[in-house]
Amino acid sequence: MHEQPTLEVVTLGETMIRFSSKIGIRLEQAHQLDVEIGGTESNVAVALARLGIMAGWISKLVENPWGLRIAGELRRHGVDTSRIIWTQDGRVGTMFLEPGAKPRSAEVVYDRANSAASTMGFDELDLDYILAARHVHLTGITMALSGSCREMVKKVAAEMRRAGKTVSFDVNYRQKLWMPEEAKMAVDEVLSDVNLLISTLDDVRKVFGLTVNPEEACRKLHETYGCPWVIITMGGAGAIGFFDGEIKQVGGYEVEPVDRVGAGDAFAAGAIYGFLQDSPDISLKYGIALAALKHTIFGDQSYLGIRDIERLLAAGGSDIQR
Repeated sequence: MHEQPTLEVVTLGETMIRFSSKIGIRLEQAHQLDVEIGGTESNVAVALARLGIMAGWISKLVENPWGLRIAGELRRHGVDTSRIIWTQDGRVGTMFLEPGAKPRSAEVVYDRANSAASTMGFDELDLDYILAARHVHLTGITMALSGSCREMVKKVAAEMRRAGKTVSFDVNYRQKLWMPEEAKMAVDEVLSDVNLLISTLDDVRKVFGLTVNPEEACRKLHETYGCPWVIITMGGAGAIGFFDGEIKQVGGYEVEPVDRVGAGDAFAAGAIYGFLQDSPDISLKYGIALAALKHTIFGDQSYLGIRDIERLLAAGGSDIQR
């Protein structure tokens, strides 16, 4: 039997090896690539751990140098990796990032088909470990990986809700993984068990087909799915949320991007941090601050803590409008 750590948040999903070229170097001309790790759920777990939240991450990894690299990186940030499902079969997914510079956008090339993580199923999970946490964070990316992953996400959300625990869900639509109609069908099956729904405004329009203004979109998503908290991010314009009947909004920061990847995950971590304290203001302010700061850091992970956030907030430039 494993000793149960005192968990606050558990996330589960795929993390890949990330190869990236330098700014100004296209992948086809690169002679060397930086090697990092990248995955939405693990990015959130890292950000929460660095905010002082006990976070655990579950995935299936091949026991080879790439799998060990991923697990070691996450442990270094304080994330509990004791429930990783280790296997000798399959492969670790990879992604290749070509940074952009205006007017050329960044481009990501995935090589993740048939990865070990995509074969994860609900029966492989340590459910007692998950239910020992206060909160679980799930995403649409995991649901897009395979049928077994889709069912796993649905069942984990339902079990958490049944146990009186809370669930957050980030839509995180990826057009390279599935079509909007398929994503909508999958998301519809899980949102009735979700307490905190997070989405970009672009994903609200693509997946849910909502072309109304952001405030109305928040209200509509709440009315449709019953999620008590709904937060929509709006890029540089900030974020808006529906919180148990109240609308709150926060502006964004001017950023000089070093690496945009992972900014949305940093926002999600800030939003969850505030949710755990039942504070919409903290959710929005910390989420936007973390996302802005993440733009300034290379790699997927946000090497940031409370002090970094408070320093930015003290400098001003982002206020809650009630």
